Amino acid sequence: MSQKRHPRESYQNIAHAHTNSIKFVAFYQLECMTSYLDFEKPIADFEAKLAEMKQIASEKKVDLKDAIGKFEEQLKELKKETYGNLTRWQRVQLSRHPDRPYSLDYIKGICEEFIELHGDRTVRDDKAMIGGFGRIGTQTLLFVGQQKGRNTKQRQMRNFGMANPEGYRKALRLMKLAEKFNKPIVTLIDTPGAFPGIEAEQRGQGEAIAHNLREMFMLKVPIICIIIGEGASGGALGIAIGDRVLMLENTWYSVISPESCSSILWRSWEYKEQAAEALCLTAEDMKKNKLIDGIIKEPLGGAHTQAEKMYDVVKKAILDQLKKLDKLEVEERIAQRIDKFCKMGVYNEKD
Repeated sequence: MSQKRHPRESYQNIAHAHTNSIKFVAFYQLECMTSYLDFEKPIADFEAKLAEMKQIASEKKVDLKDAIGKFEEQLKELKKETYGNLTRWQRVQLSRHPDRPYSLDYIKGICEEFIELHGDRTVRDDKAMIGGFGRIGTQTLLFVGQQKGRNTKQRQMRNFGMANPEGYRKALRLMKLAEKFNKPIVTLIDTPGAFPGIEAEQRGQGEAIAHNLREMFMLKVPIICIIIGEGASGGALGIAIGDRVLMLENTWYSVISPESCSSILWRSWEYKEQAAEALCLTAEDMKKNKLIDGIIKEPLGGAHTQAEKMYDVVKKAILDQLKKLDKLEVEERIAQRIDKFCKMGVYNEKD
């Protein structure tokens, strides 16, 4: 990922020393706003040149309207070509983009009101797993999801989105509360996996996830699960048993991350791209293999490029699915939920 940049203060000092450099000013403005992945470098170069042209037109009062229009068309075509032919590994990279919206971003963007609840009533409050009740219009829903951090301090507090057993127990406690008050559940999945530390294993990581799987199958309220970023292993599955499982276009869902798969098969992370291809972990792959129910399209370039639009799209998807699920009786909905997951995979039964 190409993100090596000088501190903002350094840019400002250089800018003062180059006040006549229109090219630098355009570059500075662009760099302060945007982060680019490795495969996006041609797009970054194009956008830097476009920003430079606009700056020249503004500062020098030069008519570059036609040239700028042509450049914008070329940029649009470049983006269509780039994002229309992404490899599986590139989609993994987009799912981890530092500017990509996280669970709390979606909740705040979707809900008119949100009250976060804390703690598993046993050990502590796991900051990697968030949950609470949110209101969309007159509809109240329970939102549960993994939360990553934007900076070093937040990432440490959120444990990089990797929940401990108490995180999954908190999630289940809140789901039971939602069931008690007959409120639908929406889970937002974005995790590199459950925390693999010794302490987590001592407190029953595997049991906590397994318990969630069993209990979520039998919850009487509608459950909608949405993968908004990374969906790795049991850490993701621990809150992903639902009536509808949806994936954003540039996300992934798999039993293992490409890097971990590469390290196991090749004893090196250098083969992560080949591992991603072999794992078939994209939204299209999951839909083709009937492991999810639908794909939510993202704006060109990823969810982070038009976050507000993405919130509206996800909100609409949630409300549309709820309308369909509300038409089903509780017993029928639970039966369909169980049947859907039982049909996954290939197996033989022996007497």
